[in-house]
Amino acid sequence: MAVNRKVQTLDEFTIQQLRDVPNATGELSHLLRNIGLAAKRVNTEVNKAGLVDILGDVGTVNVQGEEVKKLDVFANEQFTGVLSHGIACAGIASEELDDYVPFDDVKSNNSKYVCVFDPLDGSSNIDVNVSIGTIFGVYKRKTPIGTVVTKEDFLQAGNKQVAAGYIVYGSSTMLVYATRRGVQGFTLDPSIGEWTLSHPDIKCPEKGKIYSVNHGNFFQYEEKVRNYINECQHKTKANGGPYTQRYIGSMVSDVHRNLIKGGIFMYPGTTDKPNGKLRLLYECNPFAFIMSVAGGRATNGKTRILDIEPTELHQRTPLYIGSKLMMDELETYLNA
Repeated sequence: MAVNRKVQTLDEFTIQQLRDVPNATGELSHLLRNIGLAAKRVNTEVNKAGLVDILGDVGTVNVQGEEVKKLDVFANEQFTGVLSHGIACAGIASEELDDYVPFDDVKSNNSKYVCVFDPLDGSSNIDVNVSIGTIFGVYKRKTPIGTVVTKEDFLQAGNKQVAAGYIVYGSSTMLVYATRRGVQGFTLDPSIGEWTLSHPDIKCPEKGKIYSVNHGNFFQYEEKVRNYINECQHKTKANGGPYTQRYIGSMVSDVHRNLIKGGIFMYPGTTDKPNGKLRLLYECNPFAFIMSVAGGRATNGKTRILDIEPTELHQRTPLYIGSKLMMDELETYLNA
């Protein structure tokens, strides 16, 4: 059988990138490959979740006050376990855990990166077979190499990320990650169990025709946000429309679609939750980094997401993210 050498695997791609960067140590490449391994394990369980006792609630509530799903716990254990046994991560912080976790051993203490992640975003959709995902961000630690990491290493602005990415567990399973060199998409080939480069150098279209927002909360949004949503609904060909509303309720799926096709995703604050629901470290910063590298933008309505200095691990923020020109249009309403 002929082998198609035009198709690069994740391992091959990261090694090639490593060769192109002078003085690179390979730690980041190793960390990304570890994340890819953990994602394969989670993907296997996601695909057979309906056949085993892994759906539903554990019966506990996480630090966010939300019901913990069984698959949430499994995903968190897989990413934590793989990263702790590698040589490129000094510690992790997870949406599912109250506090950060330092990997206190010689190898880990000599690692220069820490990782933050939402192990299973959209987990409320698990039981109804809607696409879900994993989100992650990677930072260079601030504390000295050779010491145990502290909270300071995780409370960094998103613009300090050296890499970020997400995995979509959908009709096909994709891993998308960004460094400052670009955004790359890999699709899992189940026949060989490898991530293969399927979407090289992803660029977000400057303008799209999709807006994604939870209309159920419409009357809890501030007036300026409602005015923009009304504008989206009344777009005509004469003023760049019509726009189409698409909202899955799984952030990974919604933002992935808009990244590829062009669009805007909005999760504003509400009268009940003025700071919104999404987590700055685990969801907003990684996606803001990816979208920024791809040519898009992300804001909380006032400040660029990547410039926010976090003060706590589970900090929440409103989020508006998407194609550059659509974000420009949104801001004319928010700044009115």
